[in-house]
Amino acid sequence: MTRLVSLCRASAIAAAALLAGCAAAPADRFYTLAGDSVAAPEAVAGAGAGRLYIEMAAVNVPAQVRRDQLLVGGADGRVDLLEHHRWAGPLADEIGNALSLGVTARLGAIDVYRTPHPDDVPVYRISTNVQRFESVPGGYALVDAVWSVRQVGGGAVLTCRSVLREEAGQGYEALVAGHRAALGRLAAAVAAGVRDLAAGRTAGC
Repeated sequence: MTRLVSLCRASAIAAAALLAGCAAAPADRFYTLAGDSVAAPEAVAGAGAGRLYIEMAAVNVPAQVRRDQLLVGGADGRVDLLEHHRWAGPLADEIGNALSLGVTARLGAIDVYRTPHPDDVPVYRISTNVQRFESVPGGYALVDAVWSVRQVGGGAVLTCRSVLREEAGQGYEALVAGHRAALGRLAAAVAAGVRDLAAGRTAGC
């Protein structure tokens, strides 16, 4: 009888430990890059009463950050993959969506990527190649991107590089906020490039 009681007690302790472990498992958290970095629409110089159309092509990102989880680094060169802190969608799509919203808001434009549109209006195709996407909690968020704007069917093209660094406070929410601010600045630069091409200015970045 004593042995049976001991076995039952051991089983109960093991079950309690298992339940405690399940209860302590951290919940997944999801983050998006689109949101409050979007500015209010501005008037488009040289566009007259017509509306601008853009095509925000698919964004390219480095292979090491092409994953759902946040990848963060430190001063010692170590990187950590955060299993329970994830992007709401593929990182390239998150960046592309943030840029599309930011550029269209600033220009009062429509993103017609993979969407039928009038044939008699100029469309400006935006291509973005993110070369670095660095995340250092309590340090900084950095976006290094080469981007270009070209009028579809036209010869003029503007190619620029933007290196945008934002200070980031402690916590992953602050880190994501830093990336959102950096992408807001990138969207402003791209919108200015579209505005210049629409006005016939191609002097450079």
